[in-house]
Amino acid sequence: MKQPIPTNLILGFLGVGKTTAILDLLKHKPDNETWAVLVNEFGAVGIDGALLGGQGAVVREVPGGCMCCVAGLPMQIGLNRLIHEAQPDRLLIEPTGLGHPTQIIDTLTSEHYAEVIRMEAVIGLVDPRRLDEPRVMANEQFQDQVATADVLVANKADVCSTSERQRFMAWAEALQPAKRIVAVTEQGRLQPRWLDGPHQARRVEVPGSHAHVHLHEHAGNDVPIAGDVPESGWRLVRHSGQGHVSIGWLVGCDYTFDDRALQNFACDSRFRRFKAVVRTRVGWQAINVVDGVVSSRAVMAQACSRLEAISERPLLSSALDGELRSLVAEA
Repeated sequence: MKQPIPTNLILGFLGVGKTTAILDLLKHKPDNETWAVLVNEFGAVGIDGALLGGQGAVVREVPGGCMCCVAGLPMQIGLNRLIHEAQPDRLLIEPTGLGHPTQIIDTLTSEHYAEVIRMEAVIGLVDPRRLDEPRVMANEQFQDQVATADVLVANKADVCSTSERQRFMAWAEALQPAKRIVAVTEQGRLQPRWLDGPHQARRVEVPGSHAHVHLHEHAGNDVPIAGDVPESGWRLVRHSGQGHVSIGWLVGCDYTFDDRALQNFACDSRFRRFKAVVRTRVGWQAINVVDGVVSSRAVMAQACSRLEAISERPLLSSALDGELRSLVAEA
């Protein structure tokens, strides 16, 4: 009988670098192993899945909310299909930064998966610069992620001050129960050995997390499913819940964006986060903006462009759509 699949959760708040960390881990995958990645995004256009595709792993997405919604049914369907399709030697799961991981772990450790999955180390990523923000430290999802992690890693050390890194270490090493590993890294670089070792099962009691309610709404029937991308045309998707709203676009390859103008748009102060895999005048680009800091890199061509803005403020879809349309480069 096939052995249970070693399974790791990669946790972290919005923009902390979870996808970058998984991309780096995939570089260290043994050649004789098949790895699978289950990706869950708050938005509904599947940008992280597009970034992970073609990187040496079988990828499946659960877009448009958190995995624990609907009693975990969306997650279970995606997980079952992924395991059947890939029959992986290792499974990595990237939940949305706005979700509660305890519900996900409850599903993964349920009787249904007892002979299928073996929970190993849960890795939590933290941006040390945000530890002085009361709204972050008091956030239930953040508290749940930190409490659940076996390995706690400060990412983005290259843009942190010495005092910020020291504050992280003092805070992390004082947590009880103690973490298996506390470390500092940059550019999402994780040690593959951190994946190994059993998850320390424990009941995490975060005030309100046991009774949290997710409220999501979508624009009509515009929530895409796997493979639902336009060969041409322009499609807008709206999603909201947990105090955030996302506006996403699926845009056919007959549209090419002005790269500089798009980066300026992405840095708009209304956005908590902006990310895209998009066709521009200089080729296909992955664009990522967190707290006004923009990064971009060349990526392989995609079936369509995918763009998403996330905000804690209300966003007027029609106005943003008009602004984005104005950034299309002339042929």
